[in-house]
Formats: sequence, structure tokens, C-alpha cells
Amino acid sequence: MNLVENQHTTIREQTEEIQRLRDEIHRLKGEQGKPKIRAQKKAATDVSSEKERRESKAGHQKARKQEQIRIDRVEVLRVETKELPDDAQFKGYEEVIVQDIELRTENIKFRKEKYSSPRQRQTYLAQMPAEYHGQFGPRVKAWVLALYYGAGMSEPKILELLHTIGLYISAGQLSDLLIKEQEIFHAEKRAVVQAGLESSRWQHLDSTATRVAGKNEHCHVLCNQLSTAYFTWPDKDRMAMVRVLFGRR
Repeated sequence: MNLVENQHTTIREQTEEIQRLRDEIHRLKGEQGKPKIRAQKKAATDVSSEKERRESKAGHQKARKQEQIRIDRVEVLRVETKELPDDAQFKGYEEVIVQDIELRTENIKFRKEKYSSPRQRQTYLAQMPAEYHGQFGPRVKAWVLALYYGAGMSEPKILELLHTIGLYISAGQLSDLLIKEQEIFHAEKRAVVQAGLESSRWQHLDSTATRVAGKNEHCHVLCNQLSTAYFTWPDKDRMAMVRVLFGRR
């Protein structure tokens, strides 16, 4: 009996090892191995009806969602008094939360005070707020960047949306918002790359061909087990690799 049990254990281990090797061979060939089928879960002991469970789950999820909704304004809806009988008694309110959105312009005319000193022959003019420079405010710039880089909208569609809201902006001005005066993002990338370089004792460099404005260039990938950064350069020589390791543009 001991001999049979030992042989059974050996056969089972060998079978598992053979299956593991087969799966590895399939993986190296780009195929899929044997699927792992999980054990079937035991049936739930809840004897309530399917309708009751759905209603209970939906009510719980709705209450939890409404707790996270920020209320911007409260509007009281009143019952027409002429529809009420003489013995009607007020019993409070029934609250209904409706989510809505409003897209509108907020065009600001800044009136900057201006002073002149004849004795000093100098003019003094009030300064604009730090976040306002150019023809468009910070919220317009943030929306344009989020729609283009975050939502993947094209420039013509973004321009169409802004025109629908009532903003006067040209295609050239929209393009400038996307590509000009973005040093803050370049500085953030440099800081991320530096943090990635300091996070590991080793770095991996790789490059792949890419097309930029109809020209052949190279996308260099700098990565380790914790971070990944991408750089696009026309060259693939040693100096390009050095610039990537130093996190330079």
C-alpha cells in the first residue's frame, strides 16, 4: 500500500510538471496553455426572490452614490395651494437629486487702474492676476489640454465645442494653447525622469522607429521595474542615449 501511494504521488507530480512544461512551450510559441478552471462556488443561501435582491442592491448603490454627489443648489418645489383640501397637513419634503451640467462662458473685463507721475515721468499700471495672461483664462487652457490629451478629441472638434459654448477662438489660437508655453509640463517630466533614475540601481534603454511630421525618427524608452519614460529624437547614436539618461529633451 505504501508503494502504491508513493507511485501515485510521483505520477501526479510528474503529470503536473509535464503540463507546466507544455504550457511553457505553448507560451514561447505565442499560444495559450491549458486554461485554469476555478472550482464552482457554492450556491448562495439567500432565499429571497431575485426581484427583492435586485431592488435591495439598487437601493443601496443609489444611496451610496447620492452621498458622493456635491449639491450646488437647493430648489424647493411647492404644491399649488388651490389643489389642497382644507385638512391637508404639511409632512416635510421628499428629496430628489438630479445631476446636470452647465457649459457657459465667463468673459471678464479687467479695468486696470492707471496712474501717471509728471515729476518722475513714469506711468503706474495695475498688474493682472498671475493666472491670467493672454486672451484666454486658465480654465480655457485647462479644458483644451484635458480634451485633447486626456479625452483624445481632435482640434477641429474641440474648436467646434468652444464655438458652441460661445467662445471666440481661431484654429491657430487653439493650436498655440496646445504647443506653446508648456514649460511647466516639461519640468514635471524632468522631475519624473529624475525620480525614476533614483528609484532603481539599473536602467533599461530601448528604441523603436517612429514617424514625426512625415520624417523618420526614433522613440527611446527609458525604464526600470518602477518607471517608464519616452523620448523622441531624430538620432539613435551614443549621444542620443546619453541625453536620454540625463533626462534631457
